[in-house]
Amino acid sequence: MLIPLVLLTSFGGLVLYSAGGGAMHPFAASHFIRFLVFAVMTGVIAAMPRDAVRLLTYPAYVGVLLLLLGVEVVGAVKGGSQRWLEFGPIRIQPSELMKPAVVLAMARFYETLPLGLVGTWRSLVPSGMLIALPIGLVLLQPDLGTSVAIAFGGVVVMFLAGLPLWWFLLAGGTAVAATPLVYFFALHDYQRARVTTFLDPESDPLGAGYHIAQSKIAIGSGGIFGKGFNNGTQSHLNYLPEPHTDFVFATMAEEWGLVGGIFVLAMYTLILRWGWKVSSQSQDRFCALLAAGATATIFFYIAINLLMVMGMAPAKGIPLPWMSHGGSSMMTNMICIGLLMMVNRWNSKAPRRGFSS
Repeated sequence: MLIPLVLLTSFGGLVLYSAGGGAMHPFAASHFIRFLVFAVMTGVIAAMPRDAVRLLTYPAYVGVLLLLLGVEVVGAVKGGSQRWLEFGPIRIQPSELMKPAVVLAMARFYETLPLGLVGTWRSLVPSGMLIALPIGLVLLQPDLGTSVAIAFGGVVVMFLAGLPLWWFLLAGGTAVAATPLVYFFALHDYQRARVTTFLDPESDPLGAGYHIAQSKIAIGSGGIFGKGFNNGTQSHLNYLPEPHTDFVFATMAEEWGLVGGIFVLAMYTLILRWGWKVSSQSQDRFCALLAAGATATIFFYIAINLLMVMGMAPAKGIPLPWMSHGGSSMMTNMICIGLLMMVNRWNSKAPRRGFSS
C-alpha cells in the first residue's frame, strides 16, 4: 500500500506544481509538507493498542460531535459556509474528522451487540442516532456533500454488520420517493442549481454549468498522452475553476492524458484492494467493520470526485485523495490509512478464528 500511496502523492505534487504556474508555492510545497506531517500521525495511529482504541472510540466520537457544535457557535465562515474552527494559525474542519469517527463508533457498537439482536430495532436505532446527530449538525453549515459522506461510511458498516437487506431497500425507496420534497423544500438555491446543472449542463454554460463544461474540455483535450507537463491551457489560462482542489483530476488529465488517468486509477485500485483485504482477513467483527468502513470512506472521496469532474454527478466540494490541495481531506484519508495499518497489525498478531467471534 505504501508504494502506490507515495507514488500517488508525488504525482499529485507534480500536478499541483503545474496548477501553481510552474512553482512549488502555493500548492505543491504545502501538499508535501502536509503529507509528511500526517504520515507521522498515521504511524502513531497504526501503533495504537486494541484496548486503547476500544476505550477511546466513544469519547473520540463525542469530542468531534462537540467540535461540530462549536462550529455552529464560533465557527469561521468561508465561501458562504460556516464549517471551520480556528485556533490561531490552525484551521480545522470537524466534519472531516467525523467521517472516521462515525466508522469507529459504528464498528464498536456492532462489536458489542449480540448477534441475535442484529436483525432487531436494537441494532438500528442506536446506530441510526450515531449517524443522524453529526449529519444534522453538518447540514446546518450547510454541507450536503460531507453529510452524505458521513452517512455512506456508516451505512456500509451497518450493511456489513448483517442488518436485513430489506431495511436498506425500504430506506432507498423512501429516499427516492422523498427526492422531490427534498429538492424543493430542503435544498438551498445553489444546491438546486447543482442538480439541474448535472441533469442539463448545457442549459447554463456560462453560469452554473461553467465548472463542469470547462472540466470536460480539459479532460477531453488531453487525449491519450496529454499536452505535456506544465503545458495545460485550461488551468494556466484560468478557464478551469479550482484546478488545484476539486478539479485537480481535470488539470492532470489535460497534461497527462488517458495514460495519467489510468495511472491514477491503478494507484487507487491498489490502495482500495489492500484496504478490503485487510477487512476480509480480520479475525473479529470490530476489526473487519472498522477496516471496511475506512476503505469505504476513501472510496467515497475517489468515486464522487471523479464522477463530478466528468459530469456524471452533481458538483460537490469533494477533493481527490492525495492529489487535491487541502489539509482537511488529507488528514481524513491519512487517518483512514492509519486505521487500516492498525487493523493490519492487529491481524498479523491475532490467532486464526472465525469472523463471527
